[in-house]
Amino acid sequence: MVSVTYESVEKRYGETLAVDNVDIDVEDGEFAVLLGPSGCGKTTTLRCLAGLTTPTAGSIYLGDYDVTDVHLKNRDIAMVFQNFALYPHMNVQENIGYPLKVAGQDEKTRNERAREVAEMVEIEELLDRDVDQLSGGNDSVSLSQSDDSTSVCLLDGRTAGCLDAKLKISMRSRIKVLQRELGITTLYVTHDQEEAMTLGDKLIIMDGGEIQQIGTPDDVYHEPNNQFVAGFIGSPSMNFIDVEWSDEQTIAHSGGISDFQAELDQTVAARYDEYDSFRLGIRPQYFAAHTTPTENAVPGRVRVTEPLGDEQLIDVVVGLADGESLDITAKIPNNITVSRNDDIWLSIQDALVHGFDIESGDRIEEADDARYRVADSPSTDGRRSETVHD
Repeated sequence: MVSVTYESVEKRYGETLAVDNVDIDVEDGEFAVLLGPSGCGKTTTLRCLAGLTTPTAGSIYLGDYDVTDVHLKNRDIAMVFQNFALYPHMNVQENIGYPLKVAGQDEKTRNERAREVAEMVEIEELLDRDVDQLSGGNDSVSLSQSDDSTSVCLLDGRTAGCLDAKLKISMRSRIKVLQRELGITTLYVTHDQEEAMTLGDKLIIMDGGEIQQIGTPDDVYHEPNNQFVAGFIGSPSMNFIDVEWSDEQTIAHSGGISDFQAELDQTVAARYDEYDSFRLGIRPQYFAAHTTPTENAVPGRVRVTEPLGDEQLIDVVVGLADGESLDITAKIPNNITVSRNDDIWLSIQDALVHGFDIESGDRIEEADDARYRVADSPSTDGRRSETVHD
């Protein structure tokens, strides 16, 4: 196995800068996920490592070996493409064993290894089938072609887009099990942040050809570098509200919506006291909902409810009396009975909010102990919850 390093990698197509000054370190055996919206440069970044695209500038290393100009067939890299790359004239076992055949392994060794890998991803019953007889198994067969003789495995996660929800979850589990069993250094490309959070040891968040943040799933969720990362990671997306101080601890909506006011804890207020105004970021699950007027809670009106089993999403309109309004999404327990056009009051779990610089979008730095982490929380979703049904 081997580590992967990008040093100041850039890729231009004419005047278009697709990848801008990318620096990445993926440790030996690590599962790294390149995550971002369509067109952010993640696939181009992956193709540069595979040898399918030549960087305009910078260097790429496998271990200590510079492979920037090395032909792709000499890089010892396996790639699972967005479109299945299986040989139609071979059955499943022959497809899995083909990389070993190219490497000069004998038939007995190839067949034994193919069966071992097939058992890892639970497709041993498919070994004798032709590939045109497969459905959800295509992904597993493509993945199985990357065995422990491969130094690096590159995966385009958009192959899973054609699978139903159950197969998608199963496929994620198989990918993780196989990667852990074989210890292959892996780079996975996806725009699905749920996949990224589930699979990755390290997330590499990209936008506009630039890396926005590199960190563990927990780090990018709880400590996003900027507003883009905060809004991209987490579903539903974080609520962003421009606020200003009305006194030392009370924030109010910068646009004059008088109903949005909240008194923050003194410690939380101190994080942002150097800013006259800032952008408040609140995840939907960090609101507590009340069905009667409550002190230090923002009044609003329910516009839409979306039941999710034990929980529900509600879209709340704040400030109708001011002529302008603010839309807030909250995630609350399903035992709180609310319907369209009902009045509701939302209080903020202020220890869990983020503040962002309005101009730059950067997150305002906080003290290390300023935020509750997953281990501190007794709630089922890993975060402190104080939702109240009055």
